[in-house]
Amino acid sequence: MKRILIRSGKSPFRVASREEFLHQDLIGTNSGNLLFSDATHKILLTEHTEITSNGLPTDTSAARAKEINERYDVFVVPLANAFRPSFKTSLDRLSTLIEQLTIPVVVLGVGAQANEKFDVKRLGPIEASVRRFCRAVLERSASIGVRGELTASYLHNLGFSEDEVDIIGCPSMFLHGETFPALSRPGTIDAASRIAINLSPGAVTVGDVAGLADHAYRRFPHLTYFAQNMSDAQLLFWGDTSEASGNDEALPRRLSHPLFQENKVRVPLDPRTWLEELSTFDFAYGTRIHGNIAALLSGTPAVVLVHDSRTLELCRYFDIPHRMLRGLPGDIHPADLYEQADYRPLVDGHPERFRRFREFLDRNNLQNTFTHGDGGAAYETRLAALKLPSPIGVWDGSDDGAFQYRISRLHERAERSERAVTSLTKQNKELQKLVADLEKRLSGVERRAAVRIGPAIRRRVRRAKTDNA
Repeated sequence: MKRILIRSGKSPFRVASREEFLHQDLIGTNSGNLLFSDATHKILLTEHTEITSNGLPTDTSAARAKEINERYDVFVVPLANAFRPSFKTSLDRLSTLIEQLTIPVVVLGVGAQANEKFDVKRLGPIEASVRRFCRAVLERSASIGVRGELTASYLHNLGFSEDEVDIIGCPSMFLHGETFPALSRPGTIDAASRIAINLSPGAVTVGDVAGLADHAYRRFPHLTYFAQNMSDAQLLFWGDTSEASGNDEALPRRLSHPLFQENKVRVPLDPRTWLEELSTFDFAYGTRIHGNIAALLSGTPAVVLVHDSRTLELCRYFDIPHRMLRGLPGDIHPADLYEQADYRPLVDGHPERFRRFREFLDRNNLQNTFTHGDGGAAYETRLAALKLPSPIGVWDGSDDGAFQYRISRLHERAERSERAVTSLTKQNKELQKLVADLEKRLSGVERRAAVRIGPAIRRRVRRAKTDNA
């Protein structure tokens, strides 16, 4: 029995409440993370493997490293856009842990994040961290699996050879193995269509994201906006005062936005319920790569609006229909996106891409359920028996079973705030005392200096007056 430890927010078989998801951030700030970590779990689960989730916070202690070395046979690390400046601290912590491990470490689908032109200048500050991480992994595996050609080129330029870097895409796309789901035909996309849209607020610097949201809302009464960030989940769960304060932000980021007002916003928690809901839609589009992958995996056609390298390289590798967001009019009609999309390369090329993925796993001594197991049947049966929480919607203020949590959580936050104020007040008094003491000392120094320097200055003044006379 091979004991596999996976870096993931939670096991797909753990039934967590909405409160647990929010309190512990089980999605790692983005629901898309669970899509590829759950897919990894399914792919690697056979009758000869035992899989455990490591959680996302990285314990770098020697004790934890010793425990991993003793209890597990391999550490599998599914990653997304980990090569980015904002992930540097987390990447360094992963490196610190991996450098202490004596077991194999296999990385699945890591990617670099740059703009859609793949200008890597902004990645300069993290080059040392990326090199350190890759070296640590390659000392414990045959190769490192990356998302696409752009990340592969980036690592080659950092000195890593072609033999050390394998392009494998993202594990989420292999949720069903070498067979890709048949995509439904939406027919005429009009006001009666069920449309799913996904948006990245960070894409506003590239394209008209607010326009996309507005036109989708006005055209489709049966529209649902699938948000993915923890901040969106917190907003849905806790609410805000934007309606009372007159907030008129164009993007759907406040409850005053019409999409929230009409309860047309969802944040998925577990991938299974996410895919189940998306399977009821006619078409999906937007800037979220995993939001659109989730739709495709559910059999719903989707088009990605590309705004950076992380989305572009996955679309290129998997032949996912996409359009560049830059320059795309905000009033683009989904019907135009669908009519211009060709899904044949995605479906026809999938078996070959799965073959490459399988060879990567073989190279790193990992079996997969589609080749060495039951094709994921046991996984799906076990998952279907679970009562997983549905995606989070807008809380209307009624009793939804979470009142006690909300009150307790607010009480805890109030107590922490009170302790913080007390601590800051104490620090402020200490600083005031220190400043007063320094001012006193400085005043004494100034007086002594005046005593010593004063006579000399007066002599110079008298001399100057004499010379001028």
